[in-house]
Amino acid sequence: MGIFKRLRDLTMASMNDLLDKAEDPVKMLNQFLRDMESDILEAESAVAKQIAIEKKFKQQYEETHEVVQKREEQALKALEAGNDDLARRALQDKKEQQKRYEELKSQYDTAKANADRLRAQLSEMKEEYGKLKNKKELLVARAEAAKAQKQINQAMSGFGTDNAARGFDRMSEKVLQLEAEAEATSELRSKGKSLDDELNALGKDDGIEDELAALRARLAGKQQP
Repeated sequence: MGIFKRLRDLTMASMNDLLDKAEDPVKMLNQFLRDMESDILEAESAVAKQIAIEKKFKQQYEETHEVVQKREEQALKALEAGNDDLARRALQDKKEQQKRYEELKSQYDTAKANADRLRAQLSEMKEEYGKLKNKKELLVARAEAAKAQKQINQAMSGFGTDNAARGFDRMSEKVLQLEAEAEATSELRSKGKSLDDELNALGKDDGIEDELAALRARLAGKQQP
């Protein structure tokens, strides 16, 4: 039947082909499962209708079979009552009911076979759906891991490259240049001091010499007898 066509297409090859063409595997997997869910609902409806047909034929052939047995009993009672004509009519109807019973029984057998086949196919669809749903979870996890790895690789793509090395070399040269300029500025400032500045610097005393003289006096005092 047409509603089960997709069941024949549910192979990993077709699934992988769809994923190869999809820009976003996660979205494609979700859509693929939604399509399967829709097909399963359609299949369930078809199976329910076929089961209803099966039950209808079963009820009809069972009722007809009861009529066949009833007509035979009625024909026997008519004979016992000496009414051959009524017995004959009962047997004639029994024959017609027997023919109808056989037709209904054949229709029931066909309907039941169809229903059983559709039940099996529906079960197969649900089983396949469950397998692919589980596989989808694994594929989604792998896809997310791959995306994360790709982002990390892109973020780290500049680490240790020639561009980065050259950039560090340029910055090192700039730092050296700044240090050289600072040193040159300091030397120029030192050379630019006036005579008064140099003389004043000579006269500055931080008190160290006074403390040193005091310590020498104490030491000399201790050494005297």
